Parts: sequence; structure tokens; C-alpha cells
Amino acid sequence: MTRPDARTRARKLIAEAQACTLCTASLPLGPRPVFQVDPKARILIAGQAPGSAVHEHGVPFDDPSGNRLRDWMGIDRKTFYDPTRIAILPMGFCYPGKGKSGDLPPLAICAETWRAKLLAIMPDIRLTLVIGQYAQRWHLPESKLNLTETVRRWRDLPEDILPLPHPSPRNNIWLKKNPWFETELLPTLQRRVKRFSVSPSDTDAL
Repeated sequence: MTRPDARTRARKLIAEAQACTLCTASLPLGPRPVFQVDPKARILIAGQAPGSAVHEHGVPFDDPSGNRLRDWMGIDRKTFYDPTRIAILPMGFCYPGKGKSGDLPPLAICAETWRAKLLAIMPDIRLTLVIGQYAQRWHLPESKLNLTETVRRWRDLPEDILPLPHPSPRNNIWLKKNPWFETELLPTLQRRVKRFSVSPSDTDAL
């Protein structure tokens, strides 16, 4: 397959996923897939599902959770929203609705239908940030640990993957109970993000 053929297939797949309506009957606000994908991306953010605010304007992590995540990563909005540097692929592309405590889980059919296909068109991913329990179950299928222990044992994982708690303000209590996250893991996160958020074209220009 030639490079133009690969780009054409990637664009077609992305357009199909953006137009997906598989879960219409189960979505309280209707379908609006929100994700950011490009074959050149080097960092993958594997999250949960967009919230109601993100559903409204269609920009991933354009909310308080996103502000905190960008602070954690040590990058600005321009870098964060450059799809050739950073892909954002949640486990569910659409807002799933409210539950008794927070949003409902992402609908499983979304990942079953699209995830492997979209990951396959991003061969240059060098770092995956696995945010929350649903993404951790997919990307760390052999782990039997809960979220806290998975994040606590980040050093046991390969250098191309880092587990994170969700950056939601709802997790402020978790962050206070686990100060090691900010003092030990975040500096490593920022070093790895700095290393891999530089695109190949930038490297060639140095």
C-alpha cells in the first residue's frame, strides 16, 4: 500500500467514525462523536468519554478536566490540539449521560467497533496516557489492580505507557490522598510528553 493510499484510507475511517450513529437510542443528547486522530500523532490520550460540556461544543477536553490535564502534561492548548502531535481517543466517543455519581460509563460498543481500527492508523504513537479505569481495562488487560494501585505502580509498566487518574475536579480528594502522584509521577509525565510531543518535522529542523 502506498502512502497516499494509507492517508486516503485513514481519512475515510476517521470520517466514518465521526458520522457514527450506532448508539443513538442509548444517548440522552444524541450522537456527537468527539475525538482527535491523525496518522502522524506520537502521543495518545486514552480517556473515558466526553462530558456534557464537551458534547455541546465538540472539542475534546475543552473543560476544567482538560485544563488540569494540560497542566499535568506541561503543554499549552496549541500543542494539545495539534492532531499530528497528540491523538485523543476516548473509550466512548459520545456523552453517555448522567448516573447517580457522575457520568455513566462509556458504551462498550464504541470501543468494540472503532478502537482497534483507529489505533491501527497511528503507527507512530510513542506514548499512551491511560486515563481512568475504563481505558486501563482496555490498554492494560492483564492488570487486576484497581485504579489507584495501577497508577501507583506506574514504574512497573513499559516506558511507552503511563496510567493516570481522571483529571476531573471530582478527583480532588483522590489527589490529596495520593500526594506522590504530583511529586513523583507528574515530573516523569512531563519529561516524556516533552520528548514525544516534538513532531518528526520539528526534529529535522533542529
